Amino acid sequence: MESMQQYPRKRSYMMVRALMYALLGIWTVLVIYPLLWSILGSFKTNQQFLLNAPWSLPEWPFEWANFTTVWNNYHLGTYFMNSLIVTVVSTVLALLLSSTTSYIIARFPFRGSMALYNLYLSSMMIPLILGLIPLFFLLSNLHLDNSLLGLILVYTVTNLPFGVFVLVGFFRSMPKELDEAASIDGSSHYGVFFRIMLPLAKPGLISVGMMNVLNIWNEYIIGTVLVNDPEKYTIPVGIAIMQAEMQYRTEWGPLFAGLLLSIIPVLILYMIFQKQITSGMMAGAIK
Repeated sequence: MESMQQYPRKRSYMMVRALMYALLGIWTVLVIYPLLWSILGSFKTNQQFLLNAPWSLPEWPFEWANFTTVWNNYHLGTYFMNSLIVTVVSTVLALLLSSTTSYIIARFPFRGSMALYNLYLSSMMIPLILGLIPLFFLLSNLHLDNSLLGLILVYTVTNLPFGVFVLVGFFRSMPKELDEAASIDGSSHYGVFFRIMLPLAKPGLISVGMMNVLNIWNEYIIGTVLVNDPEKYTIPVGIAIMQAEMQYRTEWGPLFAGLLLSIIPVLILYMIFQKQITSGMMAGAIK
């Protein structure tokens, strides 16, 4: 009797599991589809695009000149370096500021610390597009518009709330005995923070850092509004300009090559830190 009751449960469990696998398979195809199409298109000539089917394999020899064309003739190298500088500097600054702020709020509560924490959280609910106009005039008055420094400051500030939200949970979960033991050994507050707290919060720092990298590297609206000098364009803005030019010149191979080059750095970083990102998000959610 008991085995008969377990059979429907086991059957329903298997059906739910099969449905989940099917949904994951569909999602995987949707994610891989544009990436695979970009890879195939980046090695084709314009003639192959026009005469063959869109999903046809590139003919041998591959058109490696697409990469050099988009890098040199369409200034993708300049856009790439601008994005690299802005992303690295903004991510480092955002991690430094969010970690120090989170450490103070979590380990040294003061009157108004929760109000400050809630202010950071509430800022995550405001769409950034609503503040683009005042932000533009603010940077213009400070003579920081149309510059990489202005982009760095904006990206740093806009990524602070998420870092504070994640890292406060990490620092609160750490036992206070660590601070006391380090103070007894003669370590200063800076020593406790940099030598003990930051290494322990490494999973959270990696997770926040990767999210910042993704947000900054792929950001388009702010870069379009605050920068109008082609020498200061970032990757998303530059590719949008390239797409507008290439569609009239029917240079689809270099366009796909540029798209592929723009996503390779993020893919490499994610593959390197995949385990740390997953463990950091899981730990942050539990804590």
